[in-house]
Amino acid sequence: MELFNFFRSGTSHRLRIALNLKGLAYDYRAIDLPRDEHLSAEYKRLNPQGLVPALVHDGKVLIQTPAILEWLEERHPTPSLLPEQPEERARVRALASIVGCDIHPLNNRRVLELLRKKMKCDESTVNEWCETWIAAGFDALEALLQTDSKRGEFCFGGTPTLADVYLIPQVESARRFKVDIGRWPAIQAVDAACSRIEAFRAAAPSQQPDAR
Repeated sequence: MELFNFFRSGTSHRLRIALNLKGLAYDYRAIDLPRDEHLSAEYKRLNPQGLVPALVHDGKVLIQTPAILEWLEERHPTPSLLPEQPEERARVRALASIVGCDIHPLNNRRVLELLRKKMKCDESTVNEWCETWIAAGFDALEALLQTDSKRGEFCFGGTPTLADVYLIPQVESARRFKVDIGRWPAIQAVDAACSRIEAFRAAAPSQQPDAR
């Protein structure tokens, strides 16, 4: 497998975590977003959206992190990132979706570049924008985690799930935007639990070959 990604990309970070948790090896292919390598004709032949990540397996190109994660679950079901019961799966997917649908899309690079370059927002305003949507999502996540009496160390149960795969990159992003994670003790505890697992540590942006 070849993973085309950028070290600081939250969606790339998710996929690295999932691949590591499943023990799947891949060749790291760095796509430099600040240098617009994702917009090159060469990369757009691979992914016409010009987004990262993209995963190449047996000559086939997989795009969109949610779709790739579902493919991983279907092709490599052990260890599973989803619980067995349908209602429990729905809860894990909902926790993941708070990040994937309600926080990240508003704070991703394309949106922030629009704010900076076209809307002429300064960095203080950009950071305020990011914190607004991170806080709104994290407030909801924290409430859901706090009221789950059966929860272990992670977002759901006693082993990492898709919810943790989504949450940890968003925590990393929140710290980058100077958001105080201590406001959400349950989220902070999940982050600490995940940081003790090598699959999460190895996937961190700072550990990637293109990190700077």
